[in-house]
Amino acid sequence: MSSTEGSAATVARRYLEMFGELGVTRIFGLPGVHNLAFWRDWSPGMPEIVGVRHEQTTVYAADGLARATGGLGAALVTTGPGAANAVGAFGEAAACGTPVVLVASEIPSPLARPGTVRGALHESRDQAGLFEPLAKAVYRPRTAAAAVEALREAAATALAWPRGPVYVDVPTDVLSQPAELPPAPPAPRRAQAGAADVARLARLLADRERVVIWAGGGVLQSGAEPQLARLAERLDAPVITTYAARGVLGDHPCAVGLPPHEPEVAELVAGADLMLAVGTGFDGMMTRNWRMPMPPELAVINCSAADLDKNYRPDLAVLGDAAGVLSAVLDRVPARDAGTGRSLRAVREAVWSRLAGDPRSADAVAFLRSVEAAITDDTVVVCDMAVPGYWYGGYGRVGGARRLQYPVGWGTLGFALPASLGPAAAGRQVLTVCGDGGFLFAAGELATMAQYRMPVTVLVVDDSAYGMLRYDQEAAGDPIRGVELNSPRWGALGDAFGIEVREADGVGAELEKALRDSLASGLPGLVITRTALQPPRTTSPRWFE
Repeated sequence: MSSTEGSAATVARRYLEMFGELGVTRIFGLPGVHNLAFWRDWSPGMPEIVGVRHEQTTVYAADGLARATGGLGAALVTTGPGAANAVGAFGEAAACGTPVVLVASEIPSPLARPGTVRGALHESRDQAGLFEPLAKAVYRPRTAAAAVEALREAAATALAWPRGPVYVDVPTDVLSQPAELPPAPPAPRRAQAGAADVARLARLLADRERVVIWAGGGVLQSGAEPQLARLAERLDAPVITTYAARGVLGDHPCAVGLPPHEPEVAELVAGADLMLAVGTGFDGMMTRNWRMPMPPELAVINCSAADLDKNYRPDLAVLGDAAGVLSAVLDRVPARDAGTGRSLRAVREAVWSRLAGDPRSADAVAFLRSVEAAITDDTVVVCDMAVPGYWYGGYGRVGGARRLQYPVGWGTLGFALPASLGPAAAGRQVLTVCGDGGFLFAAGELATMAQYRMPVTVLVVDDSAYGMLRYDQEAAGDPIRGVELNSPRWGALGDAFGIEVREADGVGAELEKALRDSLASGLPGLVITRTALQPPRTTSPRWFE
């Protein structure tokens, strides 16, 4: 007889049921002695629990799935060191505003004594306190009824705008106690802008001759891509996208498609009369630590009051949902003659011609072209904080919204490989772009890829170093210390996990073919090229060259 026959379902079972009701189809978990109830009480029809090899991956993969789908990510870890291992990945989700619910177990209630660490297995003074500086909310339920209510609230909080990760911990004995499902909460309400603010914004946009749009991740969260495209067309306005929003306009003629760090793009931004910023907080990496040349006037749309003016003081701030505000102003702005597409083509041609002709970036341009030729518009590209990731994250072609993941929010090296499991588990074809250093942060997840036969191709650009840090030392005139690495025998590593390894010479045709073949297989694969790329202008040592 199962633990739930003849009695109410347990808290663990209710959690699995509630995640399913929320549209979650894959949960990423790692079992431990305190959270085994989730595996015990799982049954067909519930979200699959994808078993990973390190607790950091539970959250990285949940983050990757949520970024790819726009839905909720879910992760399960055990008490103490299991929870602590997930903190770094949780911080990345927090920095990028990803809706993830992390559920951790806690020590058995009878062993806990408030204010005292008695030395129970995996006990800590305040496990949830590890997450409080990062979490949108933290829940510490200690009864079965409170536990099921906490998950309802946690999911609603994570998905409410602005989104972010939420932490819940539940004592191991409570996970096995019976519980009834609480009523479903109301759907989250979107912030509605005031009519006067919308009217002022429409007048400002109509009155300014040269408008540039700065689109951030809030456009994705709101689902405002169609409204953004229509407004850009009516205003004939170039659109700069932050890393979080790359791909929202695809190949639309108003999409600049290049970062504002490049001089030609910076000139385009500074030459406008007005910037309309939608769903962005203007982070330091996009703005060169807020030293980017700006137009004389700034209007901001954001659903978060804290993000309206925390880095730049706007001339007009509109608190509201991006899709709603853009829809409201569309018909109030007269259409203009189209000319931006032609001027942007000239800007793009100038940038790419200069980069291809510069010996510092010519190999990187060839690298980008090889990768772009090998993938499709539906491929999800997950980049690491590594030189090849900097290049693709800022410059590579992105086929559409939610097709690029890049951890520039918190800058977590080692993100790409474990995060790739998320979109792959959701059935997406994934290309992981990383260096040899960051790859080894989570190389054990090759076992997860192999076990679940995930469609992930991991591209490793092996320069036998932490390449960005080596560049930093060279640029500073410092000794090269602590950054040079021994590379594994890649073929033997692949064999150990049953994963095919393809090695390419350089960044040209061989690399393109190796990537095509690996992606076409639909199976996990490793593609290795041994080369050293110079970092792009999006990296801080090159911001002001």
